Amino acid sequence: MATNIGSLDSSKPANNNVGCPPQNGTATIHDSSHPPSTIASADSTLGRHLARRLVEIGVGDVFTVPGDFNLTLLDHLIAEPKLTNIGCCNELNAGYAADGYARERGVGACVVTFTVGGLSVLNAIAGAYSENLPVICVVGGPNTNDYGTNRILHHTIGLPDFSQEFRCFQTVTCYQAVVNNLDDAHEQIDTAISTALKESKPVYISISCNLPGIPHPAFSTHPIKFSISPRMTNKMGLEAAVEAAAAFLNKAVKPVVVGGPKIRVAKAHEAFVEFADASYAQSVPKKRVIACIGDGSFQVTAQDVSTMIRCNQKSIIFLINNGGYTIEVEIHDGPYNVIKNWNYTGLVDAIHNGEGNCWTTKVRTEEELTEAIATATKEKKDCLCFIEVIAHKDDTSKELLEWGSRVSAANSRPPNPQ
Repeated sequence: MATNIGSLDSSKPANNNVGCPPQNGTATIHDSSHPPSTIASADSTLGRHLARRLVEIGVGDVFTVPGDFNLTLLDHLIAEPKLTNIGCCNELNAGYAADGYARERGVGACVVTFTVGGLSVLNAIAGAYSENLPVICVVGGPNTNDYGTNRILHHTIGLPDFSQEFRCFQTVTCYQAVVNNLDDAHEQIDTAISTALKESKPVYISISCNLPGIPHPAFSTHPIKFSISPRMTNKMGLEAAVEAAAAFLNKAVKPVVVGGPKIRVAKAHEAFVEFADASYAQSVPKKRVIACIGDGSFQVTAQDVSTMIRCNQKSIIFLINNGGYTIEVEIHDGPYNVIKNWNYTGLVDAIHNGEGNCWTTKVRTEEELTEAIATATKEKKDCLCFIEVIAHKDDTSKELLEWGSRVSAANSRPPNPQ
């Protein structure tokens, strides 16, 4: 499938205008109706071009963590009226937020700083890659004058080589662009974004810190719109797949249909919901988000409850407090599976600090849980609701016990004879 930045036909000049290759670092467009000019407007900057491109593909919120290499870029992104900056508490959470945004809106974006931020967000980008999510990961990079100088910069791992971050992202993104030259910056940015949309995978764009505010003729006020060719269905293959699936389901006694991440790539979630006669929360805009998280996982991501309150989110969060990593306990028990217990509701109350709408409660019985859910869905429906559910560490399902036993057996297989 071809990816076009505008179709060939639509980009043909109507009056025999001819674009010339860059000369002396400036791209010149010859127009028969106007004299040649290389003057770029003050609005034709790399930063504004990126902002407009993000808005064009459906990004309305960009998740960011500021650092000295991306501050100027952030200035230009927040200058775009259709783009909202969501400042996150750390890069990992910014990446996870962009991941969730891509699930809901089709594409997400995050902006971090060089290496110290890039390596921090890497795990979330790897998760987006495995889930086939187009996330545009933008990193503010070193000044263009520092490339090739053999300098050791801050935010690096102490080597005069700026490619460590780039190499890490190569395995978890479908396209990588290092923008340290204005002449090909627009091409690199546009190719990265269109590749993310085409492949439904994250991409990496590093932009030197001294480039976002410089006008350049390539960043026209009205760039050619993206034109991504639709995926074509093999009719015979589709019919064969439907027949095979129908035959399989007709034989099943208690069929269970599980939707994988490829459904998102094929944009088939609505068809899947209809087929399975089930609800799919992510496909229904403006639904109240209900999140269930374990105490161990929450200790990693707790900071951005602050962001949720600041952004007036009305989610309901159920925190399952069972004193540790119970899923690991069922695979292989040990003292490392026990974590320090927190006063989770007290922590969220401290983050709330009387600013914004937030309600917390702690429940220990089924009756208390039922009452808390009723409060969260009625009286506190306009609040971020945090419900801590105290559970016994051994309160697990039979299925989890069986799964843990199987994983333990698989992990402990002895090496094959050499």
